[in-house]
Amino acid sequence: MSRGVISIYWGDESKLPIDRLKASLKKYHPELPHEIIRVDAPSDDARSLNQKAAMMDLSPFDQTLFLDLDTVVMGNLDFGFQMAERFGMALAICESPWARRYTNIFQADEVEYNTGVIFFTKKSAPVFEKWKELSEKIDSSLVGVSDGKVFKMPANDQGPFALSIEEVGFNPFVLPLNWNFRPIWQRSFFGPIKIWHDYSNPPPFFEEMNDYYLGKDSIIQYHQG
Repeated sequence: MSRGVISIYWGDESKLPIDRLKASLKKYHPELPHEIIRVDAPSDDARSLNQKAAMMDLSPFDQTLFLDLDTVVMGNLDFGFQMAERFGMALAICESPWARRYTNIFQADEVEYNTGVIFFTKKSAPVFEKWKELSEKIDSSLVGVSDGKVFKMPANDQGPFALSIEEVGFNPFVLPLNWNFRPIWQRSFFGPIKIWHDYSNPPPFFEEMNDYYLGKDSIIQYHQG
């Protein structure tokens, strides 16, 4: 059974930390092939995010890990693949877990997942088929607040994805935040970190911390700031 990693991008690749991701994956999983796929979409249109709905179609692998290009692999990822094989999909809840921020889709307590790190197999094919369908027809705009100012995002792929999970009735395996760590919003955690998800580089402390946790006598600790 084949296992590998894919990433999707559009626009100017020179602005993306592709080499950083490739180097980090090679450090921990030199055995895994990594397909970096360019799709035809405008880089300045938020609706281009919906290209991610086709990730299963684009993957040549039986077991796939999709990684956004602004991620950094920081540890062994075998557990994620194992859970995807068992459940069909493994991923983390979004830093904003409230899918109801997509007011044109949800009004209750449905969960939003982060689509930047997804382990999956063909068992989850119905979710991806539904995701593609919904991405083309529903209003996935959302309103938020940044630096005290209200903004509107015209589209986001995670709204249709959350609705796909709901409509298909699929139960993915939920990984802890350490597998999709978003340092802008997640300011505290219990180590180690598996995947860093940000355009900024992990500070040296994170490498030192993860090295510590490789020791058989290490003690899981709380980290903040």
